[in-house]
Amino acid sequence: MDTGGSSGLAKSAAVKLSEMGERTKQFGNAMKAPDHQRRIILVIVCVALLLDNMLYMVIVPIIPDYLADLELEQAEHVHVVIHPNSSINSTMSSAQAKSNRDNLDVQIGVLFASKAILQLLVNPLSGTFIDRVGYDIPLLIGLTVMFFSTCIFAFAENYATLFFARSLQGLGSAFADTSGIAMIADKYTEESERSKALGIALAFISFGSLVAPPFGGILYEFAGKRVPFIVLAVVCLIDGILLLTVIKPFSNRTRDNMPVGTPIYKLMVDPYIAVVAGALTVCNIPLAFLEPTIANWMESTMHSTKWEMGLCWLPAFFPHVLGVYMTVKLASKYPNLQWFYGALGMVIIGASSCTVPACKTFGQLIAPLCGICFGIALVDTALLPTLAFLVDVRHVSVYGSVYALADISYSVAYAMGPIVAGNIVHNYGFVQLNLGMGLVNVLYAPALLLLRNVCQMKPSYSERDNLLVDDDEPEGLYDTMKMEERKGKKKDYSSAGNCLPVVVVDENGGFDPFRAQTRASSEESFGPEYS
Repeated sequence: MDTGGSSGLAKSAAVKLSEMGERTKQFGNAMKAPDHQRRIILVIVCVALLLDNMLYMVIVPIIPDYLADLELEQAEHVHVVIHPNSSINSTMSSAQAKSNRDNLDVQIGVLFASKAILQLLVNPLSGTFIDRVGYDIPLLIGLTVMFFSTCIFAFAENYATLFFARSLQGLGSAFADTSGIAMIADKYTEESERSKALGIALAFISFGSLVAPPFGGILYEFAGKRVPFIVLAVVCLIDGILLLTVIKPFSNRTRDNMPVGTPIYKLMVDPYIAVVAGALTVCNIPLAFLEPTIANWMESTMHSTKWEMGLCWLPAFFPHVLGVYMTVKLASKYPNLQWFYGALGMVIIGASSCTVPACKTFGQLIAPLCGICFGIALVDTALLPTLAFLVDVRHVSVYGSVYALADISYSVAYAMGPIVAGNIVHNYGFVQLNLGMGLVNVLYAPALLLLRNVCQMKPSYSERDNLLVDDDEPEGLYDTMKMEERKGKKKDYSSAGNCLPVVVVDENGGFDPFRAQTRASSEESFGPEYS
């Protein structure tokens, strides 16, 4: 009886193990499917972008109070050592307090800007590195550096250590942000899908930036300085492990047949890319300049409470997501109007920025802040996919350097914000700051007219066509283009969706939209199949 029962249990266990093995195999095969791979990559990148922006903004409610406590402890210690049995004169105490406050403001501004400054310096190098080794290894490097910088921030107990951790985060962001966005652009080769995927990534960026201050403030108030950073470090570690187990960056050989990307200095002198990069910088200036200055203005003009100052940006998350959604939908129907969506966004940003100083209550202030974030969503969602398309049609479809250039554009605004904005407010006033930012956005908007013919450009072809073998699966844009050509699905491939390829490739693989090349010269350069 016992033997028969044991045999039955063994057979049942064997059947269950076999079923589990089959399910695991099916799950593994499903995970290898291109659609599933792309979705997992999108999740990993979005979490990385969320973490980076939460780390950037989570210190807003924490650091000023924490540094003030450090300054107070140091002052009390010095006073006890020098004057153990006496008190400081009230006049001297007031002057010293003012001097300490000014010094603290400078320290906070430098600490806030250090991340963007280092990111600005490293991005040209990280873009070139990404172009050469691919997107997954730099993303892993970025997540690793962000993990260590967050841990250092959690346990730092002096200004020098905080400054080092903040700067180290800029190094990690230069790799994680650029490689993540570039990976999305490479995996989503069809223009409407690419716009949607980048829009989702932008929504995570917005969520991280706007939710981080209340997240950090609440945890700091009830659990201490270390807890917010430990939570973010754990999430960063989980994202890195997911990247290692799913994408397996060190066993990936997708770069073996990729062409060499266009150097970043050549992308910088491309007039179309330069216009887009300038728009990304200008549209983010109001957000970057208001973040370090609006709290003091709210306190002095409308006597806002701390919770109002901490939550003033949170409602803006919803119009930002709405702007992303609207732009993605409009771009799928009218892809030739991407430049218009960006220009409209800059006008909305300019008008909203000019109305901020006129607000007298917290409720009134919410409207222009929502307008600024809505406009930024229009500009970013319209122009980030345009950068990838410009690289496709004018250069080589390797996206590390072009999105490093986009990251540089953001970093310029956020590096200047904490340092320049305070000086402008001090010397000229908060009203003049907002009027200037609004005017710059409105005046820059017509520059996007240069992009109105971009959608009519025809994709270029590179040496990768000769490296792709018949049995290879398409890995990115170049593979897809070559395989489509070989299968004869499209005679004239255009990654612009509904746009017509009317501009002809020149000898350098670039395009001049104002001067079409003749069919004869095109045939001479590429052969009759591309004419």
